[in-house]
Amino acid sequence: MIHTYLGETIQFEINYKKRTSVGILIDAYGNVEVQAPKGTSEEKAIQFIERNWDQIQQKSKEMQERMLGPKERVYHHGETFLYLGKTYPIQISQDTTIKKDYVVFEEGILCIVVKQLEDEKIKQALKRFYYQRCKSLIEKSIKKYQSDFKVKPRSIRITDSKANWGTCDSQMQLTFNWRLAMAPLEVIDYVVIHEMCHMVHLNHDRSFWRLVGKMSPNFKEQERWLALSSWKMTV
Repeated sequence: MIHTYLGETIQFEINYKKRTSVGILIDAYGNVEVQAPKGTSEEKAIQFIERNWDQIQQKSKEMQERMLGPKERVYHHGETFLYLGKTYPIQISQDTTIKKDYVVFEEGILCIVVKQLEDEKIKQALKRFYYQRCKSLIEKSIKKYQSDFKVKPRSIRITDSKANWGTCDSQMQLTFNWRLAMAPLEVIDYVVIHEMCHMVHLNHDRSFWRLVGKMSPNFKEQERWLALSSWKMTV
């Protein structure tokens, strides 16, 4: 079915199931499916879509963009980057007197100050910002949960991993991906809890997941955020 609302058009299917309420499913390709109890009228399904219009449009667009993969980054005024789970524009300025390029987050803007207006310089300044913020956020999170553990990490490192958000080895050395600074605080906390739980249970056995679930009851939501958003956590 095709429906136009607020000047925008959406295509969707209605799937009748044994359920008590109307819901929306958006698949990995951005296709929209209304899941409704048997006997639900098309009018009621459309009303549900209209009530959730903005959310559906945003989610559908995001899934379609995800299928295309990461876009090539450009470093112009107004280009947006993730920070703590939200997108913010960058503002670039040149200062030839500074000793080192830097980034500050002020009033919803990632302000980048560089000696030379070169894309690579801007990119590296952003990466250093994320590294520094990630280290600070991880250390704060570990401190918050340390009282729940009888053991402490031997070391904490921030790395540029292509495969893991965090790791814990047999020596209780914890490492975390600098891109976590782009994730919401609750996601960062979950990854910290996950790796700290490995200090008690090194493998992903039932005891491990019971401990994770006890400390982070909504951990599946945080895993889902990472699964759906990792493609855009780039600089």
